[in-house]
Amino acid sequence: MKKIFSIITTIILILFIHQSTSNQTPQNPSINFDKTFYKWSQPFSETVHLIHTKHVNYLADPEKPMINMIKSFVKSFDPHSYFLDQKGYEDIIQSVKGELTGGIGIIVDNTKDADDEFLRIVETIPGGPADKVGIKAQDKIVEVEGEPVKGMAVDEIVSKLKGKRNTKVHVKVLRSDTTRMLPFDITRDVVKEPNALCYHFKGHDAYYICFNMFTENSINQLTQVIQKIQSQQNTKGLIIDLRNNTGGLLDAAIDIASLFLPKNSLVVITKGRQDKEIDRFYTKKDPILNRSIPIFILVNNFTASAAEILPGALQVHADKAKKDVTGQHVYIVGNKTYGKGTWQEVIPICNNCAIALTAGVYCLPDGSCVQGKGITPDFLIEAKMPPSQETIWYNTMFGRESALKNAIKQDQEADNPMLKDTTKKEDSKKEQEKSWYEKKRDIISSDYSILSTLRLLEMFDMAQKAYPEKMKTRADSITLLKSLYTPEDKAEIEEITIANT
Repeated sequence: MKKIFSIITTIILILFIHQSTSNQTPQNPSINFDKTFYKWSQPFSETVHLIHTKHVNYLADPEKPMINMIKSFVKSFDPHSYFLDQKGYEDIIQSVKGELTGGIGIIVDNTKDADDEFLRIVETIPGGPADKVGIKAQDKIVEVEGEPVKGMAVDEIVSKLKGKRNTKVHVKVLRSDTTRMLPFDITRDVVKEPNALCYHFKGHDAYYICFNMFTENSINQLTQVIQKIQSQQNTKGLIIDLRNNTGGLLDAAIDIASLFLPKNSLVVITKGRQDKEIDRFYTKKDPILNRSIPIFILVNNFTASAAEILPGALQVHADKAKKDVTGQHVYIVGNKTYGKGTWQEVIPICNNCAIALTAGVYCLPDGSCVQGKGITPDFLIEAKMPPSQETIWYNTMFGRESALKNAIKQDQEADNPMLKDTTKKEDSKKEQEKSWYEKKRDIISSDYSILSTLRLLEMFDMAQKAYPEKMKTRADSITLLKSLYTPEDKAEIEEITIANT
């Protein structure tokens, strides 16, 4: 048996070395990789043999351990490379053919590391299968079909969530307000592409659009918003919200860039090994925005991949733009982005399996790479989190006169517990009756980051009228705006000495 394992390993090794060195010169650094592989092939063969012959739990079928071994080997090189077994690869093929039309209607955080114990749900699609069973944004998927997601790449998890329409998938999630796992059986269905959220802030004459991810329809949605801007001469600016946007289609990001940049503008460069350039992607259409208005792009630490390339490319071109050119005034607002600038290639191998390998990196038009660095905002705005349930409870029960026993109360509602409870129940009922979009509108209307961006937009409008000579370039505008509004800085204070009398 040991001899059989050694022969098999040797054959695999010979084929591996032949394939990897057939087109290489002896000076190629990958020869070191082959030597290391050869060095450890014998210990591997002996280990498998000993497990097979000595382990107390007799190994009748080594297929699953072998698959897990290959998965561990592939993912050890970087967090976005992964191995696809027969089912995973078949799911991808069927998905491309359109045979796998069932999903559960969630947008996930594709920045998950393979060793993370959960996959965060960024958003649920209104009316989708996950939304119907009660899954919420910020829930964390821990298991899919009884299998922990730890050790899985995002695409591997997504392929398990997808399936034929009307079939069920069992998931377990963790919710922030509970310590136990919540089980859900979700019936897969055809999920409508999520619509971008679009609003007009009347008091500020500004338009707002939010993309949770880039899809084929994204350019059409933004085009409609720009057409509305074109029809309103007094529009002060446009806010594009890419917070929690973990990417999506790169082609969609390039198409969106074409709405603002001149035709044939460079958007992104792909590079492979040893910084060798592979391809360049340019805009293919003339821009449709016919006047220069400020464009503020909101980002955070969950903005990743294609959602980093778009603001990065617009930022680079805006720095080089001349006065009064469309797309000149582009400003990045929020927190530093995630920094995922790699792309993966799915390569079929034997046994009807495949490997998704990180084959290169994305670079911005100026040659800089976002991988591991992210996009630094022009204006840092820290998000303000809503108070936790514990904070609300503490503020209610302590530090208030009304919380004291037998406290004197002046208003009727405080004196009448029945009236107070009824009011709370009615408010809760009204809140439950609101649609997903109504709840989202309420959140956006009071979002601190959005309100801060609107203030920046107003300051830009006033500065452009009062100090046009200081707003000629993007750099000039940033300098002036930062002198007027710097939310990240501390206030400068000086102590005043007061004499005791």
